[in-house]
Amino acid sequence: MTTQTQSLWTIDPAHSEIQFKVKHLVISTVTGYFRSFEGSVESNNDEFEGARIRFSADVNSIDTNNEQRDGHLKSDDFFGAAQFPHLQFESTSFKKLSGDAYELKGTITLKGVSKEITLSVELGGMAVDPYGNQKAGFEINGKLNRKDFGLNWDAVTEAGGIVVSDEVRLHLNVQINKQA
Repeated sequence: MTTQTQSLWTIDPAHSEIQFKVKHLVISTVTGYFRSFEGSVESNNDEFEGARIRFSADVNSIDTNNEQRDGHLKSDDFFGAAQFPHLQFESTSFKKLSGDAYELKGTITLKGVSKEITLSVELGGMAVDPYGNQKAGFEINGKLNRKDFGLNWDAVTEAGGIVVSDEVRLHLNVQINKQA
């Protein structure tokens, strides 16, 4: 009879990045980051299938390499960071599809609105660092419609073109550390 033990893992912010991409004028892509974030993974033993995953990002840490745009994104036109300072995610399922491919489902909350989202996950592998700490790496991808969360600001160009697309692509590279 095997006994399952719970493993707790936490995101290593020094070796992780939380990125989003949005089309601008429908001709180019603007990339942004959340620079301050935290998260945890609770799993049985060292298997990740069925893991419980929680994540939070500080909206005020948004960085698109343009201070004026970052300020606009923090305003009520978009994230409303003064009233809603955090983006939150909590998993509802984490299922292995095949090999290193997983499907992550959960609830994401932005600007006080919670919606279900499905993300594609690839386990990059597991390793022990030079200090004896166990690590695991994941690449996570998905997309959402910003207007589903009340990020409704719209502008049009003089020619009637769209300034910001509704679709936001998510790309996360996350390294987690197993806690003792």
